Amino acid sequence: MARVKLDRIDRRILHDLQADGRMTNVDLAANAGISAPPCLRRVRALEEAGYIRGYHADLDPEKLGFEAVFFAIVGLDSQSMERLSSFEAMVEEWPEVRECHMVRGGGDFLLKLVAHSTAHENQITTKLTSSAGVVRVTTFPVIRTAKEQPGVPIELE
Repeated sequence: MARVKLDRIDRRILHDLQADGRMTNVDLAANAGISAPPCLRRVRALEEAGYIRGYHADLDPEKLGFEAVFFAIVGLDSQSMERLSSFEAMVEEWPEVRECHMVRGGGDFLLKLVAHSTAHENQITTKLTSSAGVVRVTTFPVIRTAKEQPGVPIELE
């Protein structure tokens, strides 16, 4: 049932669901130019094939008390698989770490973090710098976000 090559209809479904994950199947089908039952089958096939990894609500961090967003570049004392995996497992447990990316150049990991306040940001940074294997942390507080768009661009034609 998994598709290998996406057609125009699949791309439209992915485009629309990425923009609005709560879109009804009827509306999704109408936009794609097909009826609802085959649209639902296509959505399920896209989910099973891994094109759609999940659905979520986009929450406002400030309304939930997270006033600070910051990025951190983290350098480790070793790039052994054991050290890298250990670091990834550690930050997986920290709710303030919203993203963790292994990167090239300037450091080993790039983290996106949230904090309730500047004091909380400092506590998180201190916790990070004192973690096993961490030798360097450079933080970048976010002043303003001009664009924040999840997902990837989907070309419709």
